[in-house]
Amino acid sequence: MIFQPAIIALLLAAGLSLAMLLIASPFAVQVIRHWDIASGSERQLRLERLTYLFSTLVAFVCLIQILSALLFVFNADKMSVMFVGAMCAVGALNVNEFGFPALYLQLGLFFLAALWLAINHADSQARDYPLVKLKYTLLLAAIPLFALSLGLQLEYFLGLKADVITSCCGSLFSSDAPTLASEVSALEPKPAMLMFYGTLIAAITLAGWHWQRRDNLSGYAAGLGALAAFVASIAGILAFISLYLYEHPNHHCPFCILKPEYDYQGYWLYLPLFAAAAAGMSAGVLRIFSGRPSLANVVPALTGRLAGIAAIGNVLFALIASVMIWRSNLILLE
Repeated sequence: MIFQPAIIALLLAAGLSLAMLLIASPFAVQVIRHWDIASGSERQLRLERLTYLFSTLVAFVCLIQILSALLFVFNADKMSVMFVGAMCAVGALNVNEFGFPALYLQLGLFFLAALWLAINHADSQARDYPLVKLKYTLLLAAIPLFALSLGLQLEYFLGLKADVITSCCGSLFSSDAPTLASEVSALEPKPAMLMFYGTLIAAITLAGWHWQRRDNLSGYAAGLGALAAFVASIAGILAFISLYLYEHPNHHCPFCILKPEYDYQGYWLYLPLFAAAAAGMSAGVLRIFSGRPSLANVVPALTGRLAGIAAIGNVLFALIASVMIWRSNLILLE
């Protein structure tokens, strides 16, 4: 089973990413220890020349990770037909104890990669590269996470056995399951909708506010709003959006909507949602560095654009979800 093309691609991507980060790590240590933009020494000039190469290398790793997160979910859904009891990606991920941890780490690395790309872009726009030490500190901190991701994926894929009877999504998201997901799924539709649309409207408003103001207060607010909207949106998908898509009052799975029998509608929801969350939270984090003199003009322009992306992403997500609800034959509210 490990010789499936998607599995080979995921393991190669994880191994290649880890190898490139390890190759870059000695240079990262040198930058952290010896970087001094005011110095005209030969060592400083060499570091400045090499930082373009290694920044490009790490940016490539980040792009690989973003694509890998999408491929991991897509592959889990495709593998569900191979296991008895599996209806969607939940069944495939439940085949052994490493499936969901591998997924969660993939999603965490997705957001970390997006943040690193934002920091790298801001740093490259400033004349004195004020965030270069931070970039390479994050690189060193990410190495154990990428190693853990590769290890979890190896354990997961090597442990896949076709004769295993796995559990379907109904057991995970039912009201009787002792999980946080089941508690969220059990939310009443009306309060869940109020929380969903209220939080999204607030996040879009805060992102628009920062796009206009571009100061620290509005930037931090936009970042927190993006995080809150992401959490509320996932809760909304579990609590009521999935019900409208399946036209079934008890089917809460957030993975079945990725399947072809539902026209892959889940991808239309998740892509703008994750893009909005990554952009909005990155905008909030970047405001921390707005006090650096060389970033005084760079950060406001960049965080304003990121806030605009977050606003557009959340608007698209809300519109797509609303159209799906409007087209459904299910009636949850009288």
